[in-house]
Amino acid sequence: MAVLSAEEARVLGSLIEKQLTTPQQYPLSLNALVLACNQASNRQPVVDYADAAVAEALDRLKEQRLVRFVLPSHGRSVTRYRHVADETLGLDSRQLSLLAVLLLRGPQTVGELRSRTDRMATFDDLGQVEHDLRTLAALEEPLVDRLPRLPGQKEERWRQVLADEAAPETPPAGGRWAEAAGGDAGGGLRTVREEVAALRRELEEVRAAVADLRASLGG
Repeated sequence: MAVLSAEEARVLGSLIEKQLTTPQQYPLSLNALVLACNQASNRQPVVDYADAAVAEALDRLKEQRLVRFVLPSHGRSVTRYRHVADETLGLDSRQLSLLAVLLLRGPQTVGELRSRTDRMATFDDLGQVEHDLRTLAALEEPLVDRLPRLPGQKEERWRQVLADEAAPETPPAGGRWAEAAGGDAGGGLRTVREEVAALRRELEEVRAAVADLRASLGG
């Protein structure tokens, strides 16, 4: 299978995520898919793709048998899009959830993956996450691999190998990450702040949903 571009990886990851988290709104229209690709939460990096870029990525993914076009029917007036990665790659929902999060957020630890897939699949423990990662890495055409632990890191990270990762995975010789990035040591802090803000928004949504449920139960 050809290596996916950044746009193709984001489109595929977004389709898998939405299928597992909001099945009632799936398959997605082009507009909904563009919004999913460009959302600010649960994405690294945050992008601003135009409709044309997403449409071109869909065409290429269709050629690779990873996406299917759903023509208008049953009152719908626009073409919608769904992934078929489960069929083409032979993956179950847990494996799909891991692949989606890796496509959307880059390399992560086992703990991060379990936390970030909780709306898509259920893992009993970290061992189950690692078992599925090892399964994906042992395929004839591996979909993930384990990164070597870098100096100062406590845990190893896993990455997807369907698409090229934009960020380097080893520190530059004789330099630190901040120096290699032109001295922009605040980039990591901004990422943390964005993730905290996204978590706060999600928490407020959960609180609102709980309040609505209590009200409906007369509590």
